[in-house]
Amino acid sequence: MHIVVSKDAGSLGELAGQRAGELIRAALRERGSAVIILATGTSQFATLSRLIGEPDIDWRSVTMFHLDEYLGIPDTHPASFRKYLIERFISKVPVENYYLIDGESDGSKECDRLNNIMMQNKVDVALVGIGENGHLAFNDPPADFETDKPYIVVKLDEMCRKQQLGEGWFPSIDDVPRYAISMSIKQIMKSRHIVCSVPDERKSMAVKNCVEQQVNNMFPASILQLHPHCFLFLDAASASRLSPERANSLT
Repeated sequence: MHIVVSKDAGSLGELAGQRAGELIRAALRERGSAVIILATGTSQFATLSRLIGEPDIDWRSVTMFHLDEYLGIPDTHPASFRKYLIERFISKVPVENYYLIDGESDGSKECDRLNNIMMQNKVDVALVGIGENGHLAFNDPPADFETDKPYIVVKLDEMCRKQQLGEGWFPSIDDVPRYAISMSIKQIMKSRHIVCSVPDERKSMAVKNCVEQQVNNMFPASILQLHPHCFLFLDAASASRLSPERANSLT
């Protein structure tokens, strides 16, 4: 795991988006196409903003997969991750091949649909974040490290649901869905490269656990320690609990 610490969330996003752009261009040069995974939420604002402005990316040759989505809310809901990706990415670049998770459909059938598509693809770059409870995608602790299914239905724990409320996506805790469709841990780890963006002090303990705990499904993002090409982008606040030697690059 390569850790980059920047001064603030904006700088973090610039560096993460730039790195993602470099990796996508490399895949396009090597194979003529690229497959990416996009995350959502407040942690990805600056990263996606930089990525859509990256030069020399033929977005028509890029296939995008969606990391996770709530079950039971329409794509018009302010918290819908489909809405997020349409507004912040799909409408901004000429990407033609993309697969969004339909959270209004039957969860099991939607996973089957997506799994059939995903199993035919090899992901070049996964853009992800880490939750306040240490989750990776919506794989809350104790996360399933064993399933080989690319997408699974998961139950959201209370800390995860409170994070969604605290970020302003829902008016009350009762409005936060209890279930979601999430890309699985194993599927994320199959990506050739992972770009993980984690701003804000409220995630500092999750970052410390991710980097300094032994790999354990009670700290789902700790699995990233095992990935050979994972880039963890932090700001000063999210890195504030790390041991000094862990931050091996400072911008």
